[in-house]
Amino acid sequence: MHTDTERCVRAVQSKEARFDGVFFTAVRTTRIYCRPSCPAVPPKPENMEFHPSAASCQRAGYRACKRCRPDTSPGSPEWNVRADAVARAVRLIQDGVVDREGVPGLARRLGWSTRQIERQLLAELGAGPLALARAQRAQTARLLIETTPMPFGEIAFAAGFSSIRTFNDTVREVFALTPGDLRARAARRPQAGPGATASGGGGPSAPHGAAGGPGAPAPSTPGVISLRLPFRTPLEPSNLFGHLAATAVPGVEEWRDGAYRRTLSLPYGHGIVALAPREGHIACRLSLTDPRDLTHAISRCRRLLDLDADPVAVDERLRADPLLAPIVDKAPGRRVPGTVDPAEFAVRAVLGQQVSTAAARTHAARLVTAHGVPVDDPEGGLTHLFPGPEALASLDPETLALPRSRRTTLLTLVRALADGSLPLGPADDREEARARLLALPGFGPWTTEIIAMRALGDPDAFLPGDLGVRRAAEGLGLPGTPAALTARATHWRPWRAYAVQYLWATDDHPINLLPA
Repeated sequence: MHTDTERCVRAVQSKEARFDGVFFTAVRTTRIYCRPSCPAVPPKPENMEFHPSAASCQRAGYRACKRCRPDTSPGSPEWNVRADAVARAVRLIQDGVVDREGVPGLARRLGWSTRQIERQLLAELGAGPLALARAQRAQTARLLIETTPMPFGEIAFAAGFSSIRTFNDTVREVFALTPGDLRARAARRPQAGPGATASGGGGPSAPHGAAGGPGAPAPSTPGVISLRLPFRTPLEPSNLFGHLAATAVPGVEEWRDGAYRRTLSLPYGHGIVALAPREGHIACRLSLTDPRDLTHAISRCRRLLDLDADPVAVDERLRADPLLAPIVDKAPGRRVPGTVDPAEFAVRAVLGQQVSTAAARTHAARLVTAHGVPVDDPEGGLTHLFPGPEALASLDPETLALPRSRRTTLLTLVRALADGSLPLGPADDREEARARLLALPGFGPWTTEIIAMRALGDPDAFLPGDLGVRRAAEGLGLPGTPAALTARATHWRPWRAYAVQYLWATDDHPINLLPA
């Protein structure tokens, strides 16, 4: 969109928050870059130039606006919709792969050369992988500076910088403030003031006030970071949090004090997150064993709650169908519940085949108790990390209280996940993953599509054979057979996964109800 100058100027002049994170406005006269909804007086059109990313602005010599804090805007929804190699590269960078493995590691995951990655990202984002990762490190550093009492030296390495000097230089260049000035400025800022929002696409977030996250003490608690995750409005939380709470695996997930809580397996350790819907943001409280996992943890939480979606674009497309329009208008802004671990969700999808939600939770809880890694949770009832494929690949099938055919399906799945022959990460090709899933014994269209929807983040995944979808479709006067419904759903593309959420929401199942 950043190449459509006329449209960008209109968005800036109307202060349209929907485009925050989609493009950035750089002002030639002040050398500052802003989000489209910046509350300052819009600059003259001839003084504006538009960039596709914060990293592109920084590369061009602009610094972040201190008023609208553009680096904290939601991530662009484009990277969730697109499935090409550039989108997969962006998702990997958001996941911290460049910080952990460098550009060669990113290239290996994509099957590209480093030169090709640099060329493609420069063409589309105005910045290469190192610049994109640097912008993300700067955001993470600011979050740690503003929300924790950590010494700056520790923050530098936790944020992914190779030296304290590089950390200091980057913070001064990006924010036009020293780390000490940033911390002092944050201490003076009103704790719940406007603009205290979070970054998108795996970047950091701005702090909460002293009240902190859901049911939490002050954010100065050692090892705990409280922050806000922004989203584009509207957001309907009922099916999003209702689904997570109704399907929660005991010991791994719980609903407590108005928040969804769960354990996280992370590259450098583990963590516990609490997420709660609030007016205009999601309250997020993270407890990490290693602060280097902060960027990765936030990226997972955003994918879990589908926070980078563009609900206006989704609802406009679905509302064009006169039979869908009433349920869209009733509760606009539904999101697709995702997952923090695609391999975990694939295992749970197999356990949930043809059984009730309660039975699926019971089967998963048994696996967790027998094979999960224990963790301490002084603030709640979480006890384990969900076991990874390596831990499950050697389990005795006779210990599984499942039909023999489903035991075979589960063991085949976890072995394929463990040996890498079935990749289900943010950089993996969705259609290739579908083909490999369908080739496994016991995998049909329903299981494959639910994994594509929630684990791979495909916004166009569709479940025409799902009983709940078919019942809802017939109740609305839509075709009831899978083939006819698929034909009708062509008009809903590329947002059929969201149509499924609206169809499911016509039922009073607990997955559609925000817990008390």
